[in-house]
Amino acid sequence: MFRTSFRNTVSATSPLALAAALLFTVPAYAAEAPSADLAAATPAGSAPDAAAADGNGDTGSTIIVTASRRRDENVQEVPVAISVISAAALERRGDYTLGSIQQQVPSLQVITFNPRNTNINIRGLGSNVSLTNDGLENGVGFYIDNVYYGRVGLAQFDLVDIQSMEILRGPQGTLFGKNTTAGVINVTSRKPTFDPELSAEASLGNYGHYQVRASASGGLIKDLLAVRLSGAISQNDGFLWNKTTNTRAQNYLNKSIRGQLLFTPDPNLEVRIIGDYARQKQDYVLNVFAGLHTTYADGTPIAGNFAQRAARFPGYTLPDFAPFDRVGEADSHYQSNMAGYGVSGEVNWKLGGPTLTSITAYRWWDWDPANDGDGTSLPIVVKAQQANRQRQFSQELRLASKDNGTFDWVVGAYYFWQTVRGYGATGYGSAAPLWFLGASNAVNNAALSGYEVNSYSDPQTKTLAAFGQTDWHITPSLTLTTGLRFTHEEKDGVFEQWVAQAADISGFSPAVQTQIQAIRASFNKAVPLTHTSFTDNSLSGLVSLSWKVAPDVMVYGSYARGNKSGGLNLTQLPSSVTDPTVKPEKVDAFEIGVKSQFLDHRATLNAAGFWTEISDYQTAITDLDPSNPLVSRQYIANIPKVRSRGIEGELTVAATDFLSFNASGTYTDASYISYDNAPQAIENLNHGAIQDLSGARLPGVPKWAWTLGGDFNHALTTLGGKDVSVYAHADYAYRSNYNTSASNSAWAQVPGYGLVNGRIGLRTDDGLWDLSIWAKNLFDKDYFIALAPANTGVVTAQIGEPRTIGVTLRTKL
Repeated sequence: MFRTSFRNTVSATSPLALAAALLFTVPAYAAEAPSADLAAATPAGSAPDAAAADGNGDTGSTIIVTASRRRDENVQEVPVAISVISAAALERRGDYTLGSIQQQVPSLQVITFNPRNTNINIRGLGSNVSLTNDGLENGVGFYIDNVYYGRVGLAQFDLVDIQSMEILRGPQGTLFGKNTTAGVINVTSRKPTFDPELSAEASLGNYGHYQVRASASGGLIKDLLAVRLSGAISQNDGFLWNKTTNTRAQNYLNKSIRGQLLFTPDPNLEVRIIGDYARQKQDYVLNVFAGLHTTYADGTPIAGNFAQRAARFPGYTLPDFAPFDRVGEADSHYQSNMAGYGVSGEVNWKLGGPTLTSITAYRWWDWDPANDGDGTSLPIVVKAQQANRQRQFSQELRLASKDNGTFDWVVGAYYFWQTVRGYGATGYGSAAPLWFLGASNAVNNAALSGYEVNSYSDPQTKTLAAFGQTDWHITPSLTLTTGLRFTHEEKDGVFEQWVAQAADISGFSPAVQTQIQAIRASFNKAVPLTHTSFTDNSLSGLVSLSWKVAPDVMVYGSYARGNKSGGLNLTQLPSSVTDPTVKPEKVDAFEIGVKSQFLDHRATLNAAGFWTEISDYQTAITDLDPSNPLVSRQYIANIPKVRSRGIEGELTVAATDFLSFNASGTYTDASYISYDNAPQAIENLNHGAIQDLSGARLPGVPKWAWTLGGDFNHALTTLGGKDVSVYAHADYAYRSNYNTSASNSAWAQVPGYGLVNGRIGLRTDDGLWDLSIWAKNLFDKDYFIALAPANTGVVTAQIGEPRTIGVTLRTKL
């Protein structure tokens, strides 16, 4: 009953959905966005495809990248696996968040529990479970306009006024630094222009969705000072329903503004100042129940399983365990609100021959969550949250030689400082004694009811690095690239935990008071102020040889040695962990690839094979406390060795001047090579607390992922003296099954799924107006993003968004 009533806003019989379904019924060969959506881009001189014909210029022009070697280069001549997503591709799909962009890049995987707890991995490496520890960085570096963002949460706002996104796969430590052992996401925004320009768009859709985006640019002083101002606001009413509070959840309200000044006092000197502010409000972390197990894998009953505990409360009814009804039942407040803001300055000064670049930035990130820790309508764990106040400063200096010499080079230095103050809170409600301890009596109630523990942590990082990279053009067709980066890093942190609230137990006897204190400590105990620190020196390197075997065919091979600095365990640690520091990662990566174009530059085929091994791989651990198996623990540790190997490819074809296609895919075999003390899977906890996962797949990594797409654009008529075209876009993205638990639990295996998206519209060729209707998840596919089994046998889920449909009006002047 509820499923029908709640989802009738997207019923296939609604007029807009029916129109979308009919309009998007295109042949299978025209299934998604083409060519320059990805890095298999077509260089200058090629025949235009549908995108080029409509004025986006994706495929009919050279795709220039800057991230790979910190200089402007044709992507087809760079010996690195890169996917480039253009601004036109983002508009065609309506993708303005990192989570949605992953559908365009098969080797990129983003899993998020909330913005702070976000997993990003490339080729299966980076971060494999969506639990974040403030003392540990992600292995995928995220940059906007050359500024490194120290926390993944900073990347979870809507992206505003983007020129392009470059996804570099594999270690990029020589030029990007220590936290890029898996790859880099490099975002470039549009620069201010001296010629006036204005663009805007407005969208309306189901689930109360609306979005407004606008950007304006122009010169203030001719050829001297230009300004650009961009902003966006988006909202939806939520995809889930909380039956306890009769409110929607998984909603959001995003607001972003970005301002830039471009100062050009001399043809050889350019200064760019950027300021931005973004705020996000969400009622997001509402768990839905996906399954219930009352026995372990071998049939042994789970003592104190979820159903048995629920039966202790006569008025409580078990959930339906129908996750795609999209109904939850939390009774406590839940939210994931945040704000991010910063300022940066970039100076580029051509010194006759070389160019000097300076990038200075300071950023803030404020994270204010609230989580119902049990997800039920019972007051069990009423608080489970970690607020953050992150601050960072960075300074980079680079000196790069003039392009096209026999010997090109870049040298530089980098400084980074960061603090991530954390404010934790865990609180237990009136139902906690009966739920956890099996009885509601005076002792148990005094121990847990109203018991709250708070914590404070403050990891600080200081990094100083020097780097250099050279390109020796041995012959016009043979280039040797080498690079080194030395990094000195100091990490320092404190942690403290204290009882913030508890029942008065002075009326109990000393013996009973001791018993009550022991119960409390078995859940959350006071931890006196502790301090830990370390210093680390590391050397990263790169050697690559590329050979243009023909004018439009390049083959290359590379070896990279990467490093990721150690971490700090700033949490309540198990007694078995005696050292609060986590060792650095050491990465050895090999890659071979080919980049080619044919059919008079109408087709591009790029492919790569990769083999990466990491020693002392850093990961988040979730296990049970042997002294109190009712309580799970979360901390970070090293895994002796992991490996990722596979192949990937991208193909784009401009079949005609108005029709183009693309396909991309990856096969990733990511596994533990040595991991004999892994936490036990929930379904096997009756066989001991640890297991041997050597040879098992890494979590969060689908073996197969691929996309198909197509674009169509054709002149239709003339209206008011303007040429009007009809265009259509469709894409399909598939990911095979993957696991979302640190223990590779069978109950956390997410089935594979595929999603279809599309858009069809009319526009004037000068961009004055562009009206389109669109659909995401067109066929309303039910799919999981993550599954989380608990020691009670219950499985909760994060589920993907249902079908969303809407209309967008754009204009460009």
